[in-house]
Amino acid sequence: MNKDFNKMMQDSKDMPKIQIITDSKTIEKYGGNQMALAPCIEYDHIMKQIPFGKVITTKDIRNYLAKKYNADFCDPMTAGIFISIVAWASFQRKEDKTPYWRTLKTNGELNPKYPGGIEKQKMDLENEGHIIVQKGKTNIRYFVKDYQDVLFIK
Repeated sequence: MNKDFNKMMQDSKDMPKIQIITDSKTIEKYGGNQMALAPCIEYDHIMKQIPFGKVITTKDIRNYLAKKYNADFCDPMTAGIFISIVAWASFQRKEDKTPYWRTLKTNGELNPKYPGGIEKQKMDLENEGHIIVQKGKTNIRYFVKDYQDVLFIK
């Protein structure tokens, strides 16, 4: 892998910033027109705080960042990309690891884009006492059972 994810994570790209959204469908979906764009490093700071045995969802992180920046919502696309960068950055480091496997997709779903894919995240979560359930017959997805009971809310 040639990409230096730690360098990517440190690049703030002029963030944080608030973008005003004019698309009515987006405004309706997210409940407002002020969209926060938070720097990648902020996702790392949040994800590092999740203790052993607890989990957080990407939606919880986005809600926290939206509130922090007095915005209506935090950009879901950027959030997904940055959470993935944080995971790969941690994977590339020898120390100061980020427990990225504790960050789940919305509804408690495991993230196939993390280093090692579903198998590695599943193993890491099971090692912390979580039960992973499989859903679907053809489009198989994996979820942390009763994840709501072990959410770490910022």
